[in-house]
Amino acid sequence: MLASPCINVCQMDDRSGLCLGCLRTLDEIASWSQADDGRRLAILAAVARRRADRAQGAAEPPGKPTP
Repeated sequence: MLASPCINVCQMDDRSGLCLGCLRTLDEIASWSQADDGRRLAILAAVARRRADRAQGAAEPPGKPTP
C-alpha cells in the first residue's frame, strides 16, 4: 500500500479546487482509502505535476480531471 500524500494541512483552495497541503482534489482525497495501488500512483503522479507547476508559477485550471 502506498502512503497518503496528506501533510495534515487540510484546507481546500476555492479557486483551484485543490487541498493547499497535499494538492489533491476532494474526489482524490475521498477515494484514496479505497483506491488500489494503480489509482494511488496516478493520484501521486498528478500531485507531482501540480507541485512542479506550482514551483514554476503556473496555476492549474479549476476542475482539471486527474488521469
